[in-house]
Amino acid sequence: MSLSDPIADLLTRIRNGARAKHRYIDVRLTKVKTNIVKVFQQAGFVDNFLLDEEKKRMRIFLKYAEGREALVEQLVRISSPSLRRYVGYKEIPRIDGGMGLVVLSTPKGILDGKTARALKVGGELLCFVR
Repeated sequence: MSLSDPIADLLTRIRNGARAKHRYIDVRLTKVKTNIVKVFQQAGFVDNFLLDEEKKRMRIFLKYAEGREALVEQLVRISSPSLRRYVGYKEIPRIDGGMGLVVLSTPKGILDGKTARALKVGGELLCFVR
C-alpha cells in the first residue's frame, strides 16, 4: 500500500500512540522518517528508536512525563505534498516562545528550527510539536 504523505502518517501514528499511552509504535522505515525521529529524540519528545533493516520497520519508543502523561501535546503537519511551505531562516517560527519544536527540511538535512537559525539556512516547514 502506498501512502500519499508518509510524514503525515508518521506524525499521526506518534500522536495516536501517545494519546493511547502505548510504550512504542511501529512505522515503515525511510530515511526521511528516521531523520525526523532523530530530531524528536534530540529534543526529548521520543525516548529511543530501533531500526530493522531486514523488515524495513522502525520501532519508536515514546517518552512520557510523570503519571504517564504524554509529552507530545500537539503534533501538526505544516507543509503537505499539495501545498509546500518554505521559509527563510529569518522567518522560521518560534512555537510557544521557544518551548515547542519546528522541524524543517533544509539543504543541510532535516533540522530543528533553532539549529537552522544558527546555521542561517531556511527550507521547507515539515511540522511542529508542542
